[in-house]
Amino acid sequence: MQSTCTRKSFDFFGRLCLATTFAIAIPPKIVKFNSVLSSITNRGIPEPLAVVLLIGAIACLIFGIGFLLFSKDQRIGALLLLIFLVPTTLIMHFFPFQSLAVFMNIGLIGGLILVLTKEPPKGIAN
Repeated sequence: MQSTCTRKSFDFFGRLCLATTFAIAIPPKIVKFNSVLSSITNRGIPEPLAVVLLIGAIACLIFGIGFLLFSKDQRIGALLLLIFLVPTTLIMHFFPFQSLAVFMNIGLIGGLILVLTKEPPKGIAN
């Protein structure tokens, strides 16, 4: 039987691994904002909407990682990261179909769904 401390350590390590995947996506979106915006508009998204989507993506990434790692209820973080990941996968990787990116994102989606379906700690309402 695993000790509670060991289980919590592995749980945090797993969430840290998930979070790093998303964390490396933040700096280029900020530093190369106009370039990323251009790649979104090149997919047929009107520029005003693309600006909102990109700012929303950055916010979902930052707050999603924070909640995933440091909140008592990590499900909020998982949900924010899914809100970022699903539309990004559809918009950026389906047309043309980029199989490696799509399947890697499907794996990340699976990991986030596992976090979502995990029982919350005692004291957190469902």
